[in-house]
Amino acid sequence: MVGLIVAIPGAAGAATAAPAAHRSTAPTTAAAPDIPVANVKAHLGQLQSIATANGGNRAHGRPGYRASLDYIKGKLDAAGFTTTVQQFTTSGTTGYNLIADWPGGDPNQVLMAGAHLDSVSAGPGINDNGSGSAAVLETALAVSRAAAKPAKHLRFGWWGAEELGMRGSQYYVSRLAATERSKFSGYLNFDMVGSPNPGYFVYDDDRAIESVFKDYYASLNVPTEIETEGDGRSDHAPFKNAGIAVGGLFSGADYTKTAAQAQKWGGTAGQPFDRCYHRSCDTSSNINDTALDRNSDAIAHAVWTLGVGSTTPPGGTVFENTDDVRIPDAGAAVTSSVTVSGRTGNAPAALKVGVDIKHTYRGDLAIDLVGPSGRTYRLKDSSGSDSAANVITTYTVDASAETADGTWQLRVQDLGPQDTGYIDSWKLTF
Repeated sequence: MVGLIVAIPGAAGAATAAPAAHRSTAPTTAAAPDIPVANVKAHLGQLQSIATANGGNRAHGRPGYRASLDYIKGKLDAAGFTTTVQQFTTSGTTGYNLIADWPGGDPNQVLMAGAHLDSVSAGPGINDNGSGSAAVLETALAVSRAAAKPAKHLRFGWWGAEELGMRGSQYYVSRLAATERSKFSGYLNFDMVGSPNPGYFVYDDDRAIESVFKDYYASLNVPTEIETEGDGRSDHAPFKNAGIAVGGLFSGADYTKTAAQAQKWGGTAGQPFDRCYHRSCDTSSNINDTALDRNSDAIAHAVWTLGVGSTTPPGGTVFENTDDVRIPDAGAAVTSSVTVSGRTGNAPAALKVGVDIKHTYRGDLAIDLVGPSGRTYRLKDSSGSDSAANVITTYTVDASAETADGTWQLRVQDLGPQDTGYIDSWKLTF
């Protein structure tokens, strides 16, 4: 992306930047945590116990479904999520979706991961779809354990009545206003990720999301194939139909594994990926631990890559002012300004503020970022014990309450006598 950066003249002391190109930078991404498969299996054990105690299933309109939702909601509430139970009616029976929002992140860039929580009435539905539900739950809990401060707003969903035709996710998407739909950067769907005779299938609906999953599996030397068996038959479909980018993983249902697939993935050729698909034998013993482990880690990798660890949105851009601004000794504050334009929505929750200040005694300096709203974000306090020279560092600021576009200022004041310096340059990375 090529454009102009122009600093807006402000109060006395504000710098006026000469036009300069702003530079595209690749997002830097924190590594996703490993998702302990034992934790995911513990959730599956709970879902199995719930089904056993409630007529052998967790189907829409049955008590086992609501007990499953309450179990997941309790885990999320304890982990600091804001949870909402959305009620709808289908087939003459009340159904429920569970939505969980993690605090922070750009509210105008929503990354959502979801899975359907209901089973068929014939069995407990531990692979279909306890596996996806449990893996998404454990990924959400990993966000909490990491005390993540994501660039994007993270949302997780567990859908009701998928087995009746994606009724829960259809209801959710149909209730989103156009302005809300436009805020979604992507929806990730996980329906059956622990099949006992597994394949490794990746949705090909959105190229960027697809590449995240394919690159992850390539790093494990695990080949993947494009997912076709469930195309349009799971909860990503309503999102896709609404114009939202979608992606996901799938380990196979009642299609038969070919000899070529068995050669590259192991397992048994000529048998279904899941011989217990929609049957009473879809219990906690109907899970391949390796597939469950790999797919759970892949889910976390995608959430971190696309939302949690991303310190700049895709296509991140640097806005920089390189004009020198003298800092008076023990004098009034000075400012240097840049104008950000062409960004939609709010600034990120992990806005990077790069500062290069030359000064003979940096302890004299108090440094603030001033947002377009006039709100001040303290970057550095003065300190009589900090006798080193210069401030050359990058600060991270939660600026998600600010609109991205507008005039931003770096404000610096020298609060001590005898030492002098100047603002060499500073930059914002979006």
